[in-house]
Amino acid sequence: MQITRKTALAASVALTTLTAAMPAAATDITLYRFFGDCEGEFGGVTDLNEAYGECGIITVLTNKFNAENEIGANVITQTVDWGAYYDLLSATYSTGDMPDVAVMHASQLVNFTDRNLMTPLGNKLMEAGVDVDDWADAARNNVTNNGEIYALPFDIHAILFHVNVGLMKEAGFVNEDGSVRLPSSPEELILMGKEFEEKTGQNYIAIESQSSEGMAVRMFDAFVWQQGGDVLSADGKEATIDSPEGLNAATLIKQMYDEGLTDSGLDYGGAEQAFIGGRAGILVNGTWGVNNYATQAENGAELQEYTALDFPTLYEQPATFSNSHSWTIPMDESRTPEEEEAAIAFLKFLDDNNFAWAMTGHLPVHTSVIESEEFAALPHRSDFAATPSMARGIPAVKNERGIYDAMISEFTAMWLAGTSPEDAVAGMQSGVERILRRNNR
Repeated sequence: MQITRKTALAASVALTTLTAAMPAAATDITLYRFFGDCEGEFGGVTDLNEAYGECGIITVLTNKFNAENEIGANVITQTVDWGAYYDLLSATYSTGDMPDVAVMHASQLVNFTDRNLMTPLGNKLMEAGVDVDDWADAARNNVTNNGEIYALPFDIHAILFHVNVGLMKEAGFVNEDGSVRLPSSPEELILMGKEFEEKTGQNYIAIESQSSEGMAVRMFDAFVWQQGGDVLSADGKEATIDSPEGLNAATLIKQMYDEGLTDSGLDYGGAEQAFIGGRAGILVNGTWGVNNYATQAENGAELQEYTALDFPTLYEQPATFSNSHSWTIPMDESRTPEEEEAAIAFLKFLDDNNFAWAMTGHLPVHTSVIESEEFAALPHRSDFAATPSMARGIPAVKNERGIYDAMISEFTAMWLAGTSPEDAVAGMQSGVERILRRNNR
């Protein structure tokens, strides 16, 4: 059988196909994304009031578009595991079976735009009625390369401290006004962590420590930035990890593990379950979890009186790791005008529903949404209101995923193999330098 652009991406690519229950449409387009597979729960849902979490909300948004659009478009979703996503998306260009719409982290966009693999979208979006001037500056900058808009920004997401308020009360870490007391220095983090565990019998912090997610590396980045340091030079050409700031950050995180304040055996799902199950006071994770954890707490989980707080400032200046999700149209000369029209219409629909996506906990990209009473009224948003102003990311650089993989492998060796902080930062520096040399050839 001839392989066409609308067939499976490749026999070796394990994908789950989700289709909304609706009559046959005139134009099918493919959507390539991560965010998980929740077809069993949300496959037939079109009411956004029934959706929660990243997977639920994007699934219901897609169902709603399929049910309501007036141009005969039908989005067929193909879900991919997050860890393999960019490798598999790149592989679609080899098969000639590129999706019509694909989710893209802002930090990954340069890897595709510099090879002319993404469709320029600025004029197309504006002609469709997207108000790009209402996008926050950071969001617009994230999707712009050499003056051209290559993606529709969908959020700004950042790392938070998710908190079990009930356990904090048990530890005595709640102020008279009901606010949770978080550490304000490296020394206080360790002291409070020990006291918390003595009083509650639970871990102070749950954080992914065993997989490719690299949550501890994101924490490391934030602590380096809080000291005025950086992990890459502003032009993205030099690694600056092996520094006094890097050593301080690595030493603190190593001490967290050495003191037993967190469980080194937790992968991403295990860290979430420890927190939801009431076995940790704090979960280090992103804005994307807010809606899900709040829903779990409301539905009887061991998680008590959940809240989400700004990542704490332990050094001189506030900073937390951030990135953003966006939507792209991969370059494909065989795409028909009808398919491109449907893809642009779907992006316009997602842009119109930026508030719905913000219900996950992510920060919206539209200034009008950020400043709206509706957004301010969402649960917990006032508790991490400072996050937009303290959000940071590494400079746009090719092979950003490879850089993080190199950092993760060296960094996790501190608690998996007993590597010293000095050797860890030196190893990260060396590994990242190798990647940057290849980038700069």
